[in-house]
Amino acid sequence: MAAIRFDIMTLFPELVDTVLGESIIGRARKNGIVEVFAHNIRDYSKDKFRRVDDTPYGGGKGMLMKPDPICDCFDAITAEFPQKPYTVYMSPKGTVFTQKKARELSRLSHIVILCGHYEGVDQRAIDAIVDEEISIGDYVLTGGEIPATVLVDAVSRLIDGVLADPECHEKESHTQNLLEYPQYTRPFDFRGVTVPEVLISGHHENIEKWRREEARKLTEKKRPDLLEDP
Repeated sequence: MAAIRFDIMTLFPELVDTVLGESIIGRARKNGIVEVFAHNIRDYSKDKFRRVDDTPYGGGKGMLMKPDPICDCFDAITAEFPQKPYTVYMSPKGTVFTQKKARELSRLSHIVILCGHYEGVDQRAIDAIVDEEISIGDYVLTGGEIPATVLVDAVSRLIDGVLADPECHEKESHTQNLLEYPQYTRPFDFRGVTVPEVLISGHHENIEKWRREEARKLTEKKRPDLLEDP
């Protein structure tokens, strides 16, 4: 049984599968650590043309996703489970996604993600099934598929066995409210710039001290707001 399962409700399942079928997350899926299922909301439309949108009451530009195909899709996904999975709607009105939120979600075993499109989703569908609205940033995209893949990637890499070693995510940016320290590899001398001597000293205590100091310097310079968080 997979450590975590994602069910993604979308109008573009191929997009989701393409992004999440490659690299580290793709391997995690093949190894059965992470499960990702993309469900086409159009399959639950009762319209002969498989329409899932209509004009909003009260007027306004654009189209709005109807509540019935969304909720029917959700019911089909959750019918086999004894408890309602935690359900997220990717929305520019949601709370901005952070590494802290990724860690919280990684403790769950099953997450359903709703991807909006057009001008958004009928509020009744949101009220009926959604536990939390999440945004990946203060901007607007054409749909929720890219944000959904961002969330799945960020959460999945925190699951045991997805990365080669837990240290891969324990000492990276946004862990302990710090950005990651600078890193270097071969060649030692690149265009006249050499690797800091401490990193080739073999003195692990000094290396760790240097990394902590550099991480704090970078955070103070680029993201001082992180140091203000409790």
